[in-house]
Amino acid sequence: MKKLFKLILNTIPRPILIRLSIVVRPILAFLLRGSRFTDPIDGKSFRMFLPYGYGTQRNNVLSPSTLSLERHRLLWLYLQNETDFFTAPKKVLHFAPEQEFYKRFKKQTNLDYITTDLFSPLADVKADICNLPFEDNSYDIILCNHVLEHIPDDTKAMQELYRVLKPGGMGIFQIPQDLSRATTFTDDSITDPKERAKIFGQYDHVRVYGRDYFDKLRSIGFKVDEVDYTKKIAPELVEKYCLAKGEIIPVCYK
Repeated sequence: MKKLFKLILNTIPRPILIRLSIVVRPILAFLLRGSRFTDPIDGKSFRMFLPYGYGTQRNNVLSPSTLSLERHRLLWLYLQNETDFFTAPKKVLHFAPEQEFYKRFKKQTNLDYITTDLFSPLADVKADICNLPFEDNSYDIILCNHVLEHIPDDTKAMQELYRVLKPGGMGIFQIPQDLSRATTFTDDSITDPKERAKIFGQYDHVRVYGRDYFDKLRSIGFKVDEVDYTKKIAPELVEKYCLAKGEIIPVCYK
């Protein structure tokens, strides 16, 4: 199964995968039902989660029902338990919307919810993150998760995120991060997709962020809280929800 998933991830374009998953998801959820692991997004439980990864695959990380990964479930729990995202009126901009969130956020009557991306079939507005068609100080909340590692000019992208966020607004900008690195690594001379996947974790990533990521956001103007939310969750639930212990949520304010 791991080899099959790796082949699918590395050969089928992401927009097509999104469409295919709508059909496959109910079948996987039925076949893998059980009680060992639970997806907190929909409350459904399974005997196992699916493996996932472009290079080295991780076991028990992809939820059969919502197709969420560790970072999605952690973000859901943070928004649910630590913010008023699900109750207060908010104008929200969501980049590259994850399908496990898309329909749920769309249905929330408290949200004025707009999605954006250059390629995603779930995007309301097709836009370049480095040149956004939105006015200054437009959004209460911006979700931009696992996007910046794809962007060659991430400084310009961060400046645009800051520009369209309202004063006092909150942005959550998760990225794949190697906390053992003090500084971010990039090398444009590496062009082979297999080599890029090996070094950067995915063939279409352009850098590996280190601990300096948070200070780069601060240099743009954001106030950044480095939230290790797994420390606030009981260890048995970290395991049951298949979370990545020690993952940092960058919560940014303007």
